Amino acid sequence: MLNTEQEDWAKFAERDATGKFLDKAGAPTSYEALLESADSAVLEQVRPDILEQRYTASIAGVDRMRQAIAESGIDTLIVVGDDQKELYHEDNLPSILLYYGETIRNNPRHKAKPNPLQWWQNARGGYYVDQGETDFPVDAALSRHMIASLVDAQFDISTADRLPEGAGEGHAFGFIHRRLMDEANPLAIVPVALNTYYPPNQPTPARCHALGEAIRAAVESYPEDIRVGIIASGGLSHFTVDEDLDRAVIDAMQRKDTEAMANLDRAKLNSGNSEIRNWITAAGACTHLELTRCDYLPCYRTEAGTGTGVCFAEWK
Repeated sequence: MLNTEQEDWAKFAERDATGKFLDKAGAPTSYEALLESADSAVLEQVRPDILEQRYTASIAGVDRMRQAIAESGIDTLIVVGDDQKELYHEDNLPSILLYYGETIRNNPRHKAKPNPLQWWQNARGGYYVDQGETDFPVDAALSRHMIASLVDAQFDISTADRLPEGAGEGHAFGFIHRRLMDEANPLAIVPVALNTYYPPNQPTPARCHALGEAIRAAVESYPEDIRVGIIASGGLSHFTVDEDLDRAVIDAMQRKDTEAMANLDRAKLNSGNSEIRNWITAAGACTHLELTRCDYLPCYRTEAGTGTGVCFAEWK
């Protein structure tokens, strides 16, 4: 939704009507069933004026995050994102992977499978360069140090120093490069890829929080004098908006309530909701910091309550 134009949000209704969803309890359901059980208040959430307000606020949030990164003075940005079978599949599906190549490539992977819906094709293209290839810098030295430190901390880490032949980085990492950085002068990143989506080896919420704490310890033990930031790439609830779940996650992060984050109902952390694991990992790394800003936008896009829980947060 953050890669579309404002007038395109209403177009999701046609696409969602043929999709597969999970309800708020995490059970498989249909668009028709969601529509039948939707709260009448959702009708107010998809009025054209509300869609316009949420869109404007969302784009402003993206701009603020971009500015916050630029002004932070950091040398390296650890990016915690999920791979949605963009690089890794059932023949080799790592639960937690750190990438330590010198660069990571972004290519126009959205053009590999053209879509007849041009607005949707354009939205997918927001993660990737439009033509050619771009190699973005990776802080390989920090990544290798983090790998060694995490292994010492009893994490069984998968690693990669290259992408599969012809492949480019996944959307969780491409969004950071394309939308939140100056592509002409990008920060080096350390890609941390979690398998948030796919059974049977999704990391538990507790493991994600512990991973974040271990990442912080690894950075603090790094002998080089650099400033390091961390970012969670992904939404809160989607593709069925669950405001109660989103607000519970935000509240737990604000209160630094490790137990609440660790004990989130795993049945609710599937489909797009699974990306909350990325947030839990970042929150675990930031327990020494304060959540100074948190803007939450329940961005509904259909009368059935489908959409995305969009959130922009800053720890300082």
